Amino acid sequence: MAKTSKKKPARKPRKEKAKLPFWRRWRRWVFRTFLVVIALVLGLIALNQVINPGQTFYMRSEAKRLGGVDHIWVPLEEVAPVMARSVVAAEDANFCLHWGFDVEAIRAALEEGGGRGASTISQQVVKNVYLWQGRNWLRKALEAVLTPVVETFWTKRRIIEVYLNVAEFDEGVFGIDAAAQHYFGVTPAKLTPVQAARLAAVLPNPKARSASKPTKTLRRRAQRILDGAETIRRDGRAACFED
Repeated sequence: MAKTSKKKPARKPRKEKAKLPFWRRWRRWVFRTFLVVIALVLGLIALNQVINPGQTFYMRSEAKRLGGVDHIWVPLEEVAPVMARSVVAAEDANFCLHWGFDVEAIRAALEEGGGRGASTISQQVVKNVYLWQGRNWLRKALEAVLTPVVETFWTKRRIIEVYLNVAEFDEGVFGIDAAAQHYFGVTPAKLTPVQAARLAAVLPNPKARSASKPTKTLRRRAQRILDGAETIRRDGRAACFED
């Protein structure tokens, strides 16, 4: 009896995936790119808890303009404690009490019509390390987003350490080590309270002020900072960044 061969069922043709409209593909690409950027930024901020940031965008810009800058990183342990207290007294007296934004300072600045600055040290670190100089809404928006992230990942002590190492103290002079040598010929560990106060006093406008040749106005400001540094030491507002 002849064998009858079983006929294999015919394979169903594969359905081709419908091609997504361009606008949906573009939206998906933008969303994925956004997630990658967020992951990279978070990873960089987390890494900078223990690895010091390199030269900032502004440092590189100034180095190109001036032919080089003076900048050497120094750990906070090698900086006179009064220096950290002085910059906090000068720039952000409630540094240990807020989570990146000083609401009281912002309210006071608004009441004065914007003539007074309200940026915290944390905000300035975000601007200096991860963003660019200048006033525009995009930078301010990114600063507002990244500041709480830095506050979450870093200790207050680390924020102060980075701030002192990236701040500009004179044209082409960045960081407390270069500043102490430039103005007073000493290491940061040897700074006196008066020297520390004068260095902190130049920070709002370092290219127009001199810590070694202070004007009467700068001397008065430095004296207020000196008093403020002692006040925050006594009342505990320096505890979050001191040993």
